[in-house]
Amino acid sequence: MLLSLAVATALAGCQRDAAPAADANAGAAAPDAPAYTLDESKLPDVNRFQASDFDANGNACTDFGAYVNGTWLAANPVPGDRTSWGAFEMLDERSQAIQRQLAEQAAAIEGATGVEKIVGDIWATGLDAEAINAQGIAPLEPELAAIAALDAPEKIADYLRTSAAKGQFTVFGFGPEADFMDSSMNIGYAVQAGLGLPDKTYYFDADKKDKLEAYQAHVAKVLELSGVPAAEAATQAADVVAFETRLAKVSKSSEEMSRDVSLYYNPVSPADADALAPNFPWTKFFESQGLAVPEKFSLAIPDFHAEVSAMIADVAPATWQSYLRFHTVDGAAPYLADAFAEENFNFYSATLRGQKEMKERGKRVLDTITRQTGEALGQMYVDVAFSPESKERMETLVANLSEALKVRIENLDWMSDETKAKAMEKWASFTPKIGYPDKWRDWSGLATSRDSYLGNVLAANEFNYKWSLSKVGKPVDKTEWAMPPQMVNAYYNPLQNEIVFPAAILQPPFFDANADDPLNYGGIGAVIGHEMTHGYDDQGSRFDATGKFHNWWTEADAKGFLGRTDKLIAQFNAYEAAPGLHVNGKLTLGENIADLGGLATAYDAMKKATEGSEDPMVEGLTRDQRFFANWATVWRRNFTDEELKVRIATDPHAPANFRAIGAPSNLPAFAAAFQCASGDAMVRGDDAKVVIW
Repeated sequence: MLLSLAVATALAGCQRDAAPAADANAGAAAPDAPAYTLDESKLPDVNRFQASDFDANGNACTDFGAYVNGTWLAANPVPGDRTSWGAFEMLDERSQAIQRQLAEQAAAIEGATGVEKIVGDIWATGLDAEAINAQGIAPLEPELAAIAALDAPEKIADYLRTSAAKGQFTVFGFGPEADFMDSSMNIGYAVQAGLGLPDKTYYFDADKKDKLEAYQAHVAKVLELSGVPAAEAATQAADVVAFETRLAKVSKSSEEMSRDVSLYYNPVSPADADALAPNFPWTKFFESQGLAVPEKFSLAIPDFHAEVSAMIADVAPATWQSYLRFHTVDGAAPYLADAFAEENFNFYSATLRGQKEMKERGKRVLDTITRQTGEALGQMYVDVAFSPESKERMETLVANLSEALKVRIENLDWMSDETKAKAMEKWASFTPKIGYPDKWRDWSGLATSRDSYLGNVLAANEFNYKWSLSKVGKPVDKTEWAMPPQMVNAYYNPLQNEIVFPAAILQPPFFDANADDPLNYGGIGAVIGHEMTHGYDDQGSRFDATGKFHNWWTEADAKGFLGRTDKLIAQFNAYEAAPGLHVNGKLTLGENIADLGGLATAYDAMKKATEGSEDPMVEGLTRDQRFFANWATVWRRNFTDEELKVRIATDPHAPANFRAIGAPSNLPAFAAAFQCASGDAMVRGDDAKVVIW
C-alpha cells in the first residue's frame, strides 16, 4: 500500500492497493462518450435497518450489538467466497454488480477509446480463461530469466532498480506523498516491504507458527509450479522464509506503524542515504527511475534499509534468486493459469483467512480493474449510480456535522483556550469531498489490448508508477482522490485535512436520500463525524490546520488527552473476540477515538436538525433509539475464524461487533434512549467512561 493510504485513515479495514492519483489536467468524459445503462433488477438488495431484526430475547443494555444484529447475523453466515459478511460487503456486492454491467458494455464497444477501451480490454482478457491457461507461465519467462542471471551483489542491486522502474517492488516500496513539514509539496518516500505474511509477528509468535509453516509450503509449491524440481523447491522455500525472517527482525509491526505516524518520515539527503545503504545507492536509484536527484526524500525505517543493503552483499545470490523468483510468480499468480491462481487462493485466502471458495472469475477481474484502473471504471460508475440529489443532501449533512463538532470543541472542559484555538483553526480548514472527483484522471498513454490479461495488468502497473513518479518534487494537487468512487469506504487524510466519501458508500444503511434524519445521522452522519474526528485522534492530532506535522498542543493538554485515550485503550483491550483472543486497544486506538467522537457529534447534529419537531415514533421507536440502532446496523458483520485472527493482528479497526457497542457505552444519550441503568454492561461507570471530543 502506498503512503497516501497508509497515512490516511479509512473507515473500514480494507485490503487493497492504493489507487493512483487523479490527473489535475483531465476533464470530464468526452461529449461523444457512450451512454451507459443500468438494469436495477440485477442488483442485490441493500441492507437497511429494520426493527424486525431486533432480538426479541435480547437486551439493549447488555449487548447492544447482539440486540440489534443478533437475529440478522445468525441468518447471514459468511458466504463461501468471502471471509466477512455485513453491511460493507453487501454494498460491495451491489457495487460490483453495477461495475460488471459497465465492464460488459465497455467490452462490447467497437473501436472503443479512453476509459471504455481500458476497462473493456482488462475485462475481456481477464475472462478469457482458455487463453490464460494456454499461456501458462510463458508471460513471465523473460523476467525469470533475468532473475536467474543475478550472480553478484551489483547485479542484484541493478535488478531491484530496473524492476522498480516498471512499478514492480519486492523488498521496499517507493512513491510520492506530501512532505510532513510542507504539505503543499510532494517528496519521495521509501518504505519497508518484502514480507509475504501479513505482519512481522507471523515470523516469530508461537500462536502463528502454523501459518508460517503453511507459508513455507506455499513458497515451495509456487516455486515448483514455476519449474523448480520439488526437492529443490523445498530447499529454496526454507531459504526464502529465512530471508524474510531476517527482514522481519528489522521491520516495524502493524501496531507500531499505525500508532506512530512519524515512522513514515525520516528526511535524508541522497548522499546520507547512500552512506546508510552503500550496496544500494539511492542516488543511483533516483537516476534509474528517471528522476532528478532530490535534495531530500524520506527513508522510512532506516534500519530496515540498512539491512537490505547488508543483505545484498552477504546473502548468497542463489537465495536472492529464489526470493525474487517466488515473489515474481506469486505476485502474478492471480493473472496466470488456473494452477497458479488456485495456489494463491489456497494459501492467502483459504489457509490464512478461512475463505471456503474462490471468487468466480468475473469478481476477481473487477477487483483487478479497481486496483489497477479504479478511477477509469469509477468515471463510468458515477454516470449511472450517483445522483446530484444525493450529493446535495450529503453536503447538508457534512455542514451540520461540522457545526456540531465546532460546538463540541468550543465546550470542551478539559482543554485550554490556547490549544482549543488551534483545534478550531483545524476545524475551519476541513475540506470535504463527496461522491467523485471534480476532475477525472487522464488515462491517455496507457496501452491495453485483447492479447494478454497479465500484459494489461503489468502495463497498468507500470503506467501508474510512472504517473506517481511525475508528482515527486511537484506541488500537491488537492483535487486528487486516493479511493475510486465505486469503493465502499471513506477516509481522512491528515496531510490535506480532508474527509472523503466515495459514491458507493452513500447507500443504506449508511445513507438514504429518502430516509429520515435518525437513520441518516446514525449512519452516514456518524461516518462523517468519524472522519472529522480522525483529525483529532492520537495521530491526526499531530498535524496542524495546514497539514504540517507540528505539535499544536500545550504540555498539560497533551497529558490530559493521553490520559483519556489510555482509558479507551483499556476499554478495548478488555473485549474478547474469541476465547483467549483479545482486541488490541492500542492498535485500534485511532479508529476507536474516531467512532466515539463521530457518534457523539452525529447525535448532537441530529438533535439540532430535529429540534422543535414532534418525535414521530416510527415502529414504536423514538428518534434516539433509531439513531443508535442504525449505528449498530452499520457494524453488523460476521467473520471467519481465521479472518478474525488476521484482523486482530493487523487491522487498526476493532472487529465490527465491538464498534457497535464501544462508543455507545460511553454516551449518556444512549443509556437514556434505552432506559439503561447504572451497572448495566452498556453503561460504563464514571471512572471507566471515556469522554474525549
